[in-house]
Amino acid sequence: MSSPLVVHVVHRLAMGGLENGLVNLINRTPPGRYRHAVVCMTDHSDFARRIQDPAVPVIDLHKREGHDLGVYRRLHAVFRRLRPAVVHTRNIGTLEAQLVARLAGVPHGVHGEHGRDMNDLDGTHPRHRLLRRVSSLWLDRFIALSEDIRGWLVAVQGIRADKVVQIYNGVDIQRFHPGDSERPLASALGLRDRVLVGTVGRLSPEKDQLTLLRAHLALLTRRPGLASRLALLIVGEGPLRSELQAILDAAPPAYRATVHLLGARDDVPALMREWDLFVLPSRTEGISNTILEAMASGLPVLATAVGGNPELVVENETGRLVPRDDPEAMAHALDDLLSDPSRMARMGQAGRARVEERFSIEAMVAKYLALYDQLNNKGV
Repeated sequence: MSSPLVVHVVHRLAMGGLENGLVNLINRTPPGRYRHAVVCMTDHSDFARRIQDPAVPVIDLHKREGHDLGVYRRLHAVFRRLRPAVVHTRNIGTLEAQLVARLAGVPHGVHGEHGRDMNDLDGTHPRHRLLRRVSSLWLDRFIALSEDIRGWLVAVQGIRADKVVQIYNGVDIQRFHPGDSERPLASALGLRDRVLVGTVGRLSPEKDQLTLLRAHLALLTRRPGLASRLALLIVGEGPLRSELQAILDAAPPAYRATVHLLGARDDVPALMREWDLFVLPSRTEGISNTILEAMASGLPVLATAVGGNPELVVENETGRLVPRDDPEAMAHALDDLLSDPSRMARMGQAGRARVEERFSIEAMVAKYLALYDQLNNKGV
């Protein structure tokens, strides 16, 4: 008898924190425990190659922009053909797939909430609230990636508390680990002897690299001598790139030379091992994979106090937290941290220890598989 099948429904399988967690779950599931399939409402990128088992199907539904009722017929046909034991959707854009799954005879459904929608930061959009409330009538569980999201699902969305389970993301502490004094990537950029401040993420409004860039330039205005000793490395691609470049073009040449827009990279673990400080300026977050990766790499973290970030970063112990959309507050925090390198080193060590204790990838996988077991073996 074959092991139960879990079908994961995502909007698109491409580079991102949600998608990285999904791939980690698939790759770390012990052989014979569960089978997996991925259904993309739109399509997938080369990121799908990170799935190590070639037997895991990745199915694209090619949903068109706007209302595409045909996608639900295609989805229903996929569920009928695959006959999954569990359908696992993620975020509001895939939640309607749970009704299709139930109509197709799928016995169990779970839905993950990974963070707030940029267009609905307080989660009060009437249609989204109604969709979550109605879906809870047949869903077995909502999965909240943070305590912040769990509380929001219950208090704001009106989901029964006993239907919500909280599971943190996990990080691969073998892949992400502290580095040594060698800095080949920084040397290639001519930055080997500089203090390196880095960030990783899609260049998009919710990640808000604009605030980080403005904070960096404000810091240099306050302390111009840092221009010869400091560098800001921004990893990622997306729609904010032109705005970032416009701000840089208007900055003094000496300050402009301290900022490097590195684009999308596939060597983030190696990059992080060479940095001195990681910054996440997001306007909204669930549980940030990049914060966990930075902590695992032994870096102190400066982040905005949004979503699950305060559950990861311990103020003045593993890093600093500042309000969102506040370049001045971020500039002050950067100044405070960079003025005390030994303190930053202690914060980085404390962050690594915190990840090892609470946020391992093994712990994350064990909790997801235990939830699937509960549904398949014991009912709800």
